[in-house]
Amino acid sequence: MASLLFTTTTTLALPGKTIEMHSPNQSYTLKAKGQGSSHLTRGSLGGETLVDLVGGYYDAGDNVKFGFPMAFTTTMLSWSVIEFGGLMKGELQNAKEAIRWATDYLLKATVHPDIIYVQVGDANKDHACWERPEDMDTPRTVIKIDRNSPGSDVAGETAAALAAASLVFRRSDPTYSKLLVRRAMRVFQFADKYRGPYSNGLKKFVCPFYCSYSGYQDELLWGAAWLHKATRNPAYLNYIQVNGQTLGAAEYDNTFGWDNKHVGARILLSKAFLVQRVSALHDYKGHADNFICSLIPGASFSSAQYTPGGLLFKMSDSNMQYVTSTAFLLLTYAKYLTSSHTVVNCGGTTVTPKRLRALAKKQVDYLLGDNPLKMSYMVGYGPRYPRRIHHRGSSLPSVAVHPAKIQCSSGFSVMNSPYPNPNILVGAIVGGPDKNDRFPDQRSDYEQSEPATYMNAPLVGALAYLAHSFGQL
Repeated sequence: MASLLFTTTTTLALPGKTIEMHSPNQSYTLKAKGQGSSHLTRGSLGGETLVDLVGGYYDAGDNVKFGFPMAFTTTMLSWSVIEFGGLMKGELQNAKEAIRWATDYLLKATVHPDIIYVQVGDANKDHACWERPEDMDTPRTVIKIDRNSPGSDVAGETAAALAAASLVFRRSDPTYSKLLVRRAMRVFQFADKYRGPYSNGLKKFVCPFYCSYSGYQDELLWGAAWLHKATRNPAYLNYIQVNGQTLGAAEYDNTFGWDNKHVGARILLSKAFLVQRVSALHDYKGHADNFICSLIPGASFSSAQYTPGGLLFKMSDSNMQYVTSTAFLLLTYAKYLTSSHTVVNCGGTTVTPKRLRALAKKQVDYLLGDNPLKMSYMVGYGPRYPRRIHHRGSSLPSVAVHPAKIQCSSGFSVMNSPYPNPNILVGAIVGGPDKNDRFPDQRSDYEQSEPATYMNAPLVGALAYLAHSFGQL
C-alpha cells in the first residue's frame, strides 16, 4: 500500500508551520517572463506539524514534484559542473545555485532516516487540469517510501545526487558538502538494505509518469559509483566489485536517462580506472567502450539509430533527453580518454576522443538549429524555435496580464488552441522531432513538445565544453 502523508490543497494553507513550498517555474533556472510564485506559502493542517518540503523543481510542463527525475536532474547538473565547471565562467554560480535549490529540497525529503518523500502532488488530478502554477488547487498529496514500501531506485538516485553535489560544493562550502555526503551515505544504506522498485508500492501514484521500468539495480550501482567518487571510502569500491555483475554492470542496455543509469555508471567508473588508475575497475573501460561502439555509425557493434538529418533517435517520447545525455557522456568520456592517452577499439575501428567530440557536437548543433527544419529545439534560441510548448505556465496568460484565477478545466481551451505561448520559457529543451526529422509544434503533442529538467541538465555540461573548447574537437 502506498504511504500517504497527507492530502490537502493550497486553500488550506494557513500561517504557521510548513506544508510545502515550491519554486515557481524554475525548471530551467530561468522562469518565463511575467510568472509569479506557486506554493511559496506556509501552513498547517489540523494542528499537526507536517514535513517541510520547501523548494525543488517541477519535472516538466505540469505542476507535480516527482522526486525520481528531480534527483537525476540534480546528479547530471552536478556532473556537468564537476567535469566542465571550469569552462562555465560567469554561469558557474548560476549552475551551483540551481543545484543547491534542488539539494536543499532533497535534504528535506530525506530528513527522517529510512524515509524519503518522493512526490508532491496527485499526478492524475494534476494532469486533468490545465492551470497556472499560481492557480493550482489540485491535491498536494505527499508520497513517501520507507522500510515497508521501499524504493531502491529513487533512493539510489537521491544518494547519487547528494554525493555528486557534495563534490560541487567541496571547496566553496565544505560544511554543506559534508552534510550532503553524510546524507548520501545514509540514503544509500537505506536503498541497499530495503530493496525493491518504488513503483511496486506506489504504482497508482507514479505510473505511468515515472515508473521504474529498468528496475533498481542500475541506481544501486550508480549511487555506489558516486559515493566512491565523493568519499574515496574503500567500502564503496568493494561494494562495486562484489555486486557489480549482479547489478547489471555488463548489460547491453545502451540508453541513459532518468530511468536507466547503467551507462552513466560505466562511464563514471571508467574514469577511476583510466585517470585514477584504480585497476580493480578495469572492466568498466570495456563496458564503457561497448556503449561508445554502439553509437558509432558503421562500426562493429553499432546499434544506434539516427534520423535522416543525423539526430540520435532512441524513442518517440521525449527523444531529446537521450540526445543531451549521450552528448554529455561522449564529451566526458573523450575527456577521460584524452587524460589517459587511450582510444576505443570497435572491432577493428579505432575511435579517438576527437571523433567522440565531433559526434557530440553534431548532436548539439542539430538541437540548436543545424537540421532539416532549421528549427532550434531550445526555446528562445535562434530565429525559429517551438512556440507552442506543452507547459502550463508558458502557455497560459501571466498573472500580470490576467489576474483572475483560471479554473482547472478552463485552461484546456488555451492548451488546444493554435496560438503561440505568451510566456517564452527561455532555454527549455523540448522532446524534439520524430524519426523523420518532423516537428509539428503542437501543444497537445507532449511527446515532442514538452520540456523537462532532465533534458536540460546534461546539456549544461556539453554546452560549457563546446562554447569554450577553442577548437579542441
